Amino acid sequence: MRLKSIFTNSFGILVSRITGLGRDVLMASALGASVWSDMFFVAFKLPNLFRRIFAEGAFTQAFMPSFVASKQKGVFATAIFLRFLLFLTLASLLITLFPVPVTKLLAWGWNSEQIAQTAPLTAINFWYLDFIFIVTFIGTLLQYKEHFATTAMSTALLNLSMIGALLFFMHDNPKTVAYALSFSVLVGGVLQVITHLISLKHLNLQRILVGGWRYRNKKDITEEKQKFNQLFIPAVWGSSTAQINSFIDTMLATFLVSGSVSYLFYANRVFQLPLAIIAIATTTALFPSISKAVKNGRSKEAYLNLNNAFWLLAFALGIATTGGILFAEPIVWLLFERGKFAQADTIETSYVLMMYLVGLLPFGLAKLFSLFLYASHRQAAAAKIATVSLVFNIIASLMLIKPLGAMGLALAGSIGGWVLFILTVREVGTDKFIRIIKTAKLLYWILWMSGSALLFYLANLWLIEFIR
Repeated sequence: MRLKSIFTNSFGILVSRITGLGRDVLMASALGASVWSDMFFVAFKLPNLFRRIFAEGAFTQAFMPSFVASKQKGVFATAIFLRFLLFLTLASLLITLFPVPVTKLLAWGWNSEQIAQTAPLTAINFWYLDFIFIVTFIGTLLQYKEHFATTAMSTALLNLSMIGALLFFMHDNPKTVAYALSFSVLVGGVLQVITHLISLKHLNLQRILVGGWRYRNKKDITEEKQKFNQLFIPAVWGSSTAQINSFIDTMLATFLVSGSVSYLFYANRVFQLPLAIIAIATTTALFPSISKAVKNGRSKEAYLNLNNAFWLLAFALGIATTGGILFAEPIVWLLFERGKFAQADTIETSYVLMMYLVGLLPFGLAKLFSLFLYASHRQAAAAKIATVSLVFNIIASLMLIKPLGAMGLALAGSIGGWVLFILTVREVGTDKFIRIIKTAKLLYWILWMSGSALLFYLANLWLIEFIR
């Protein structure tokens, strides 16, 4: 297992997530859990959804195996890049001209006045998707050369841009803050593109694109593009369950009391921290080597990586889950309770966080097992699994939203995560999963979870007494 790549990726993501938390702390102080914070989060939801789909899953999982197998790598890469960039540019122009219908789709429960106020923010934020595609495309080329640091740390530039806007406009009215944040998203996207171009030049990978452009009409890659097309749509659907769950949460939360969208956003930000640092960092680092191993028939090497990564995630995500649930309220209090973010907001957000954390372990492990589906060009199977998981999530959301509110939406997402994990394991091979857990490590893991839960419980009691 490539521990150096994993830790490099984890460190980069940690930097990005720490700056992201700093951004959210300032945002909570400036906007609290208010109407304008809800408006910005809804406007930012669509590009952020696609950012996570592109940057943390679908594009890379479809492009990497196709790129590895391609005999005309430069021509293939150039063709895919131009096709996607043209489509996204046209989509951005369309949403700029007609932002109201898209905003209505994002916030079904809002009235026409709220939709009208949010629509311009939606139009501004959507252009970030064009920049993040360029970043993701170049980042995948860098991953092929097993360079992860630039992509892992680049999100920090987006966060720093938004932090700068918050610091500068902190004391202005909420509408000004929301618009400043939206434009800072675009500035952050430009900075991310620049850093990836520098890394591309440093690794001399621009030759792939230059050569691809030069010979684009002289090489026949029709078959390779067809194979990519067959992989991409299923990959989008199969790798996007967690993001789509969060997207559905936001839409349904617009029917709840004011601030519910913000509770979900802040809780999900904390939830995403261990998921990204541990699970996404590990799977991103392993995917290029697993893709190459599967293509070259080295299945023993691929499954050895699976075994080692499974226990790394099980121990790390296990302790993050128990600690996060037991310390949910202190965590939210420490990060967000200041300015316009009140004690009542802390309590509501901590309950939502607990429900999200129920799904941390299955979402992380599902990402690991799904690598083998994507590396072996079984994106369609992953898409079917994601569909079933999504259906369970929607049903659970509709059942739980009335009695539990925002908490119910978060819990429904976790239920979908468990379904995703179980079905993914079954598709990859239940026998392989049993061989992994049928060792002494399972006993160590149970002891680890029990001991950490007891330790965190006692620490939590001491913390409560100390605060009192």
